[in-house]
Amino acid sequence: MENVVLTIHLLLALALIGVVLLQRSEGGGLGMGGGGGAISGRAAATALGKVTWGLAAAFIGTSIALTIIAAEKSAGASVLDRIGTPEPAAEAPVAPKGDLLPPAAGDTGPLTPKAD
Repeated sequence: MENVVLTIHLLLALALIGVVLLQRSEGGGLGMGGGGGAISGRAAATALGKVTWGLAAAFIGTSIALTIIAAEKSAGASVLDRIGTPEPAAEAPVAPKGDLLPPAAGDTGPLTPKAD
């Protein structure tokens, strides 16, 4: 269930980004310039504006649903509770027999007989 809601959430996020980028710019930064918009009493509701509001509402809905699902999964478990209990230590890996390092300079190694 969580994967389905998460997939829908991600698709909504991508669609919301696309629809916002398709909208016409109001011109000017911080609401300066351009007639109407947020300054006027009521802006014209375009089709893209309505789609944006719908996608935003659905995005918030899936955000709340994911929060509820995550809260149900972690019911009774706290991060602070997990800090106090040490996890069992894994067994140390066993080194293979023999020397794995290359011979040092001047060392002939154990494989060649020493000349006396």
